[in-house]
Amino acid sequence: MIRPKKHLGQHFLRDENLARKIIGCLSGDVINVVEIGPGTGILSKYLLENPALNPFFFEIDNEAVMYLHQQYPGISGKLIEKDFLKADLSGIPAPFAVIGNFPYNISSQILFRILEYRNSVPELIGMFQKEVAERIASPPGSKKYGILSVLLKAWFDIEYLFTVNESVFYPPPKVKSAVIRLLRNQVKKLDCNEELFLLTVKTAFNQRRKTLRNALKGMIPAGTTPLPGIQALLDKRAEQLSVAEFVELARYVER
Repeated sequence: MIRPKKHLGQHFLRDENLARKIIGCLSGDVINVVEIGPGTGILSKYLLENPALNPFFFEIDNEAVMYLHQQYPGISGKLIEKDFLKADLSGIPAPFAVIGNFPYNISSQILFRILEYRNSVPELIGMFQKEVAERIASPPGSKKYGILSVLLKAWFDIEYLFTVNESVFYPPPKVKSAVIRLLRNQVKKLDCNEELFLLTVKTAFNQRRKTLRNALKGMIPAGTTPLPGIQALLDKRAEQLSVAEFVELARYVER
């Protein structure tokens, strides 16, 4: 067993039944699959054993890389010793699904990277800290609803699949985990300036206790009287707005 690198925030899965269950969550439509942070390879071996899949693995821990090569000879040529967050993904055949038991401290960064490659990633199956998974899957109106909730829901359908106990990891984390699924929706382009949409969402949630009228004060066009529908949105707080309402707000801000 390789020793986890604590600075990577990795807790290695050791339950074979759960590993098979996670792999089984992949849809039958995917062929190319990217696993992020395979560690000891408990998910990797099931990806390698499936003749219908063409897997790739991103791992930056040297000790883990050596272990994977020793235990799974078939991984040779598929194991990429680079940081997924910084790597050039143009060499991965698209579309590709993404799967992994993600290190807690970079899980949000992984999701922002997925957003960058949203047109290449039809599906993601990921293990997250339970609190993060709940936040991602939360609907409008929830206190857990936040920036990632909105941005991901703009491009993906999100499903909270199941909760995972601490005992199935080594070393066991102090919190529960959860597996969620992201499926790319049919939205090709938002009906607004997408950069402004992103800025509007981030600005709104950075001051989430304020009404949007106050949180977006520096972005609201001067000297204009909003239509009644926009007036109603500006009287709400960020956590109350759906993706469609944020799109509407971004269109108003752009005027």
